[in-house]
Amino acid sequence: MEYLQGLNPSQKAAVLQITGPVMIVAGAGSGKTRVITYRVAHLIRSGVDPFNILVLTFTNKAAKEMRERIKKVVGPEAKNIWMGTFHSVFARILRVEAEKIGYPGNFTIYDTDDSKSLIRAILKEQQLDDKLYNPNFVYNRISSAKNNLISAPEYQKNEQIQSEDFASGRGRLGEIYQIYSQRCFKAGAMDFDDLLFKTNVLLREHPDVLYKYQNKFKYLMVDEYQDTNFSQYLIVKKLAAINENICVVGDDAQSIYAFRGANIQNILNFEKDYPDLKVFKLEQNYRSTQNIVNVANSIIANNKNQLKKNVFSENETGDKIKVARAFSDNEEGKVVAESIMQERAVKGLNYHDFAILYRTNAQSRAMEEALRKLNVPYKIYGGLSFYQRKEIKDLISYFRLTFNPNDEEALKRVINYPRRGIGDTTVERVIIAADKSDLTLWEVITDAGHHLEARSATVVGNFATLIQSFQVIAKTHSAYEAALHIAQHSGLLKDLYEDKSVEGLSRYENIQELLNGIKEFSEREDIEAKGLDVFMQDIALLTNDDNDKNPNADTVSLMTIHSAKGLEFPHVFVVGLEENLFPSQMSLNSRSDLEEERRLFYVAITRAEKKLTLSYATSRYRWGTLTNCEPSRFLDEIDAQYLELDFRPQQKSIEKNPFFDEERSTWNNRPADTFSKPKPAGLQKTTSILPKAHVPSQGFAPSDTSNLQTGMEVEHERFGFGKVINIEGNKPDIKATIFFKELGQKQLLLKFAKLRIVT
Repeated sequence: MEYLQGLNPSQKAAVLQITGPVMIVAGAGSGKTRVITYRVAHLIRSGVDPFNILVLTFTNKAAKEMRERIKKVVGPEAKNIWMGTFHSVFARILRVEAEKIGYPGNFTIYDTDDSKSLIRAILKEQQLDDKLYNPNFVYNRISSAKNNLISAPEYQKNEQIQSEDFASGRGRLGEIYQIYSQRCFKAGAMDFDDLLFKTNVLLREHPDVLYKYQNKFKYLMVDEYQDTNFSQYLIVKKLAAINENICVVGDDAQSIYAFRGANIQNILNFEKDYPDLKVFKLEQNYRSTQNIVNVANSIIANNKNQLKKNVFSENETGDKIKVARAFSDNEEGKVVAESIMQERAVKGLNYHDFAILYRTNAQSRAMEEALRKLNVPYKIYGGLSFYQRKEIKDLISYFRLTFNPNDEEALKRVINYPRRGIGDTTVERVIIAADKSDLTLWEVITDAGHHLEARSATVVGNFATLIQSFQVIAKTHSAYEAALHIAQHSGLLKDLYEDKSVEGLSRYENIQELLNGIKEFSEREDIEAKGLDVFMQDIALLTNDDNDKNPNADTVSLMTIHSAKGLEFPHVFVVGLEENLFPSQMSLNSRSDLEEERRLFYVAITRAEKKLTLSYATSRYRWGTLTNCEPSRFLDEIDAQYLELDFRPQQKSIEKNPFFDEERSTWNNRPADTFSKPKPAGLQKTTSILPKAHVPSQGFAPSDTSNLQTGMEVEHERFGFGKVINIEGNKPDIKATIFFKELGQKQLLLKFAKLRIVT
């Protein structure tokens, strides 16, 4: 068992425990993937048939990496394991069992854009205001209902849900959900949420099917279990009910997807479902320095709702974690960009060694501008996926229509692209005829002479004949041959080729790249079924996390913290650590929301391997107004002994600063204990790194500031004592620039400032 060598005792124990319910609590950087892959390999080496093993992941990338590692240990048998994302595995099962719940086996999978397009069409048909019934809101409401296994009829019968909808002025949401479900069913389509929702329906209403898969999947493993929702939890619990050989792997401290429906209670309460559970804790962090791990521990220790573990590192102690303060978001970007340039020059690093993480996408602007000014190459992750580009979706819609002609969204997308004389009016007539006769759009256009006037019937009929010819080709040719034929004979390839603009050339090249991908798929030796329909299913189930993040591209990585989950970088900057930004203002209403924000911060910290910098700005533009910012409470929760402060003077011309002195001129090198004494080792209570909050003078009352002048000394309820150094603007938006003794320069709107004039 050479694969057991190199495992630490906790990892080895988890790998060897192959029967009964098991929970592996895997701290950040603790070798979780290695443990999962070796445990599966050990199952096979112990005589378990790989066809009886089910491994569920959250990204195709993770599944592919695990399978490759398992293959190195057990050989070709690795390809017989049922392994993939929840959606891909259960789509595979639904393809086989779909007819039992009334769907065709070749059902289409709608992506988010398809679903929202259908919702917009329904809103238009029902003459509903799309500002009140915002398509994104409607989509998310339906998605949430499905993830909680609430069907459209149940939604409309639920008094609490109905009262919420009517109170918000959206009393017809249930009706929209009902129409949406009916239209998907009629089109032979399932959206992403349906892949789980319909699997639950299948297992609930067909005990024979449940029994079949319970006996097939004798061993279950679930990665990232803390990210499962109610629907996923029920499927896993049902499948494991007979054998109870279930192993879940995860880290409650990295549960950050509640907004997607993830329920942290699934992992916190796992022992209640399986009282004879065996728990293994992977607590050694192999990724980060000791200081980074200690900072992460001091943060997460503040969460009450958690599985206790003692994460540690035996790596080098490493640099202290730098905390940088900037006057504005633009200056924060400048500080980060300059730091990257300096580190790269001094230590001979590459740009791809650096990542900038932020709470919201909007924060990328200041970072991008600063990087561009210094000619630093960068890439933003989480942008438009290759498969979401218009030209790619157009060709894929032809593919979809070839295999499922009832796919309403695909049909409407390409019926007149490239232009073939089927205008909006004709399409409307097709839709009306379909509704009137209770037919699908495809049924109308294949019998166009019966439903439309002669001229329209001819062009629509020609389109139907074209799609039927594609169906014949797809059945008799390889995926690549069929795809190339459809691209050529649909007219799409010609249309793009004739567009000689830069954008047109790019779109044509994207189609060529798609065809190249299909060619590569057609030549794969590790799969038997290589039809275009199989390729279609693969790309329909790609997750956002599967977008190509080329590690060889020498660019600084910019992304939200949510996008960074599962990644690691030598140098990480976490920016925007301000109250109401991080933690988000939306998270301050409940302890559970705040604890999720803290877990998000923990995830950000643990992406760093060698060096970590945290930064915040004392002012930031929001909705066009310069707003004063307070440092994040999370900074207060870090033990100061692990920190190094990098506080720059907050005035461009410091000699004019009335409170500047020699002590403050050395801010860049101030030790952490200038602000607070570091406490002895131990993380029971943390020490603040920030100046103590100002205690207002006795009887503090704001003064009339209508005659405030430069040079006056003032007191602010929170910022303390300061001196007015500039006044600008006109009533009622007069702004005062004030230098506060403890916090530096701030710009305040007088109508909101509540200042007491001292002298």
